[in-house]
This record gives sequence, structure tokens and C-alpha cells, in this order.
Amino acid sequence: MKKLLSILQRDPWLSPFQNIIEGRYERVRTLQKKVAGKLSLSEFANGHTYYGLHKTKEGWVFREWAPNARAIYLVGDFNDWTETEAYQLHKIKGSKDWEVVLPPSALSHGQYYKLKIYWEGGSGERIPAWANRVVQDPQTYIYSAQVWCPEQPYSFKIKKFSPKKSPLLIYECHIGMAQDEEKVGSYTEFREKVLPRIVADGYNAIQIMAIQEHPYYGSFGYHVSNFFAPSSRFGTPEELKELIDTAHAQGIAVIMDIVHSHAVKNEAEGLGNFAGDPYQYFYKGEKRIHPAWDSLCFDYGKYEVLHFLLSNCKYWLEEFKFDGFRFDGVTSMLYHNHGLGEAYTQYQDYYNGGQDDNAICYLTLANLLIHEVNPKAITIAEEVSGMPGLALPYAEGGYGFDYRMAMNIPDYWIKLIKEKKDEDWHPSSLFWEVTNRRKDEKTISYAESHDQALVGDKTIIFRLIDADMYWHFKKGDETERSKRGIALHKMIRLLTATTINGGYLNFMGNEFGHPEWIDFPRVGNNWSHQYAKRQWHLAEDPSLCYHLLGDFDKAMIHLLRRNKGIEKTDVKEIWHHDRDQILAYMRGDYLFVFNFNPTTSFADYGLLVPYGDYEVILNTDHPDFGGYGNTDDSIKHTATIDPLYKRDKKGWLPLYIPARTAAVLHRKKA
Repeated sequence: MKKLLSILQRDPWLSPFQNIIEGRYERVRTLQKKVAGKLSLSEFANGHTYYGLHKTKEGWVFREWAPNARAIYLVGDFNDWTETEAYQLHKIKGSKDWEVVLPPSALSHGQYYKLKIYWEGGSGERIPAWANRVVQDPQTYIYSAQVWCPEQPYSFKIKKFSPKKSPLLIYECHIGMAQDEEKVGSYTEFREKVLPRIVADGYNAIQIMAIQEHPYYGSFGYHVSNFFAPSSRFGTPEELKELIDTAHAQGIAVIMDIVHSHAVKNEAEGLGNFAGDPYQYFYKGEKRIHPAWDSLCFDYGKYEVLHFLLSNCKYWLEEFKFDGFRFDGVTSMLYHNHGLGEAYTQYQDYYNGGQDDNAICYLTLANLLIHEVNPKAITIAEEVSGMPGLALPYAEGGYGFDYRMAMNIPDYWIKLIKEKKDEDWHPSSLFWEVTNRRKDEKTISYAESHDQALVGDKTIIFRLIDADMYWHFKKGDETERSKRGIALHKMIRLLTATTINGGYLNFMGNEFGHPEWIDFPRVGNNWSHQYAKRQWHLAEDPSLCYHLLGDFDKAMIHLLRRNKGIEKTDVKEIWHHDRDQILAYMRGDYLFVFNFNPTTSFADYGLLVPYGDYEVILNTDHPDFGGYGNTDDSIKHTATIDPLYKRDKKGWLPLYIPARTAAVLHRKKA
């Protein structure tokens, strides 16, 4: 009798869809055998070592997959950008690949090159699909591939690194806008100036956006043109490697925000019409264009595309020693309609035939590959629909991600702040939202990410305080609105971070309430960098309130980090009262108490908890964090056994809980 997949054993509501779930499982196994044959996935995903430009003992070899081409030439500053016989590619017999073998003197490090491709009815210059270095001419703004073969390539000092995942504390960042000046920042500046801040704040992972080369800076890195080339805007590949190596030396894992959900439409810089075939890498017909993103959708059912994307995953893991990936736009990949306009309110929505099984198979194979290359790698799915099994191992019937983003949480906070008066913030609703997840799948919780910081949206602090953050955020000059914002900013983060079941994420600068949105240089702002930076100096100014929020975030992150395994403990609700606006829950021996009431403080508020002594270890109301200091945190609080609850060893813990505050208490067993 065939054994039932674990996902079906654990969730009886999935039983009507058993055939579909098992069918997807078998399809992955069949596809793996079909594409890899007797090879392992890791052995299969070596396209980057074959295609593209490589230096050999004999000289140079260049290869490209171009089934629609009629003739291809390598052109560059080494031959005055002209087509010459010496640099002409030849089609490899019996394949759709093209190749040219060159002597050592034909190319040298730093030279620029492209492909001139001819096809039936046309021709064009193209950047090689597997190029590992692509740069833009500052005068003409034209992109070219660059020969990258330094005499002294970077040698990693940290040969093996094991990410700390218990819990996973992620600092989401963007290299270019990580500096305090109106310019594009560099890998080196980030390593020297920003990385030390992250280490001091206690985060154990960075998630870097916009690594893959993209022609338009304002796309935030999500319209990728060159999938194997680290963005040259920020520096050289060696400088990126040094950043990653330095992060590892400081105990920081480095996760790459990888974009395999779509590609930029550009033809000259990207893959849009590589060799006269607009469908070489992408779906045919209407499926080719993403209707919301104005980009191109990969054909995940094509062998060569699978080879390209899987090799891309392995390349970044091995060449740069990234510790894993946050896959962007997974919802868009899972569904033929990209999830646009769908609510996903019932299981049927995940198994109604609207799913892209090609993409599902690719994502599953990608996770299998990544964990084969590096068993300790981290994979995170940015997915909003709630597809069951996304963050379960393939062997259990899942798709293999380690984590999924809890995208409901930031949406909830925005909706709450926008639509509800403070008096209508109900703890029962808050607690449900931050703990509403599939219990067997780990998530990354967050109050806000880069999405909420973009022009057209607002960060939490900006929604709470608005213009007062410009004029009344100086110590001693705070308005009631400022004080409210400071208090709720801390409480929102504390509730989100202490109910995690996997990890927590913060976008750079949001921890101290960065006052402005993100707006990249564009025509509409006269190509200004004014809002494409982070104002670190605000957090360093002792006369302003920003550092108070930053100091609280640091204390909160260090609290989580000290308690290894806290994310694995049950979140047990102790009490909620929507009229009082009180919420309390425990994780192990830690008690978390929130009073969201904007005006009412409570004296001797009794909570039924395991008996013992309780000590306050973190308090949002502490003056060091911009609070009023209305409680004496040196006082020991005792819960004595109540005769009615003697069997459960519980008693009443009386606490003074000031309005709009939260505290964390640690239980010392009696």
C-alpha cells in the first residue's frame, strides 16, 4: 500500500485534492529524471561552467545557446567592434549551441564585448545570456559585457559557514541606497559603514536586494537583464565577495533576493529577443507578458530554461558563497493569472487548474538543488496566496522552501492604522493575525519591509506621526501624535517579532523610524538621489527621538537572539480583553503583556500564569526607549498558587500595566 504523503496526513482538509498533490509530487520526480538523467541535480546545474566566456589552459572558449541564430560574431574593443572571421562562432554539430575557441592573446581582463547575432530577417547586438560581468558606459549609457578574469581573484577567508537560524533575524537591505549621501553606494561602503551597524544591532542575516544586473535603477532590482552578473553599479564582483566574506566572519548569513519570476523586456540588454526568437526563454502568446509588471515570463516547461535558472541558483551559491535566496514573486509564478485579483479564501483555489505546474516543478527542483549544493542553505518564498505545502520538504509533499513570508502581517498593520481608531484596536484580532499560519510551515514575520517604504505607500512611523516627525521629533518637543507614534511603533514590532515561528525581518532604517519614503532617481524627480538613501545621522543624533526607536529594536533583537529556539516554542495565549485592550501570552518562561488602551492604565491587573517569580527584562515604557518610566522594573512580581488552579500549578500575577505600553517578563521557577 502506497504511503500517504505527510502533508495529507497532517491536514485532512487536503484529502479532496490528494490526486493533485500526489500528481505534482510525481511530476517533479519524473522531471528530475528527465532533465538530469543519471546525474544529480547539482551535476546537471553546471551550465555556467560551459556556456559564456571562460579562460582555459589553451586560451579562451565562448559558448551560447541560440537555436534561432544563423550567424554569431564576438565583437568588442579588441576588434574595433567589427565582425571578423577570427571571432566568428560556429554551430556545434548536433546541437543548438554555438562556440568559438580563441588564443590567449585574443582577449584580456577588462575588455568589453557583445554578440552580433544574425537570424532570418534581422540582426542585432546582444549581451551574452551567461555573462558574469556587465557594465554601462557612463557617456553613452550603453551596456556591454566585460571580460572578467583578474590576475588575483578574490580568495575567501571563510571557507565554510553555517547560518544561525534559531531564530533567523534578517536585515533587508539595498546596497545602492544604504549610504547617507545622495549617490549610489558601493559594496565596499556597505561593508565598512553599514555592516558594523547590523552586527551591533544583533541581526544574524542580511537579505540583499538588487544584486542581479538591471538596466533601470528605479526598478529596485526587480527587472533583471543579466542573471549571472552582479550589479556593477555597486562595484566589482571581488568587492561583493569581500562583503560576503566579511559578513560571514562576523557571523552574518547573506541571503540574495533572487528574481526568477520574470525578466526585463529589454532586447539590447536582456533576453527579450535574444536571437530573433522572442520565445526562446519565455512563454508563447499572451503568457509571455506579465500584465502587471510589464515584463517577460519564463517558460518553465522548457528544458533549456530549467537548465539556465537552476544553474543560476548554483552559480550564486558557489561563486559568491551566498547562503540562500529569497525568491521574489512566487505567487506570480504559481498561477497562470499571477494571482491578480484573487482572494484565495478556500482550498479549492489552490487546486482548480489555474496553477502553473511548470513553475511549481521548477521551484521544487530549485529547492532540491539548493539544498543539495548546500544543505544549510536558506530559501524563502515571497508568496501571498497561502499555497499549502510551500514551506514543507519535497519528501513530505511540499515545494521545499525553508520559510514563507508572512505577508498578511504588514498588510494588517497598514489596514489597522489607516482604518481603525486606537480605541478599536482589539487584541483578539491582533493576536490572531500575527499567529495565523500553517503550523507545520515556518514563516518570516515582519511589520514592514521595503514594500511599505516606497513612494505611493507609507512606513508605519510615517502613518503614525506624519509631518510631526519633521517638526516635533526632537526630545522635549514631542507632540501627542509623536508620543503615540513612538509608543505604537515599538509595540507593533514587539508583538510581530515575539510571535514568530521561524524568523523576523526588518528593512534598513525602519528600525529607527526612518522619516522618508524611497524614491529612486527618475524623470519625475529630475533624477534626484534625495530619497534613495538612508539618513543614518538621524539615529546618531542624541537630541532626536530616532535613536530611542533604534535602541529599542536593538534590545528586542538581542532578546530574541539570546533565547535560541524561542521561535519553536508554542505561543500560548494567557488572556485578551478587547474592551480593556489587554493581551498576554507566554512562550516557555517568557510572558509578554500588552496594553493597547490609549488612555487607561490598570493597577493590579491579574493574569493567570504558571506560578513563580517574574522579572521585567524589556519594557517599551522605559525612558531609554522614549517611554515615561511609569513602572519600577526592578520590582520582582510573584504569582502564587491559587487553590482553584493548584493542579495546573497556576496562580494570579498582579501587574501595573500603563496605557499604550508592553513588557516582557521572565519567569524564575519557584
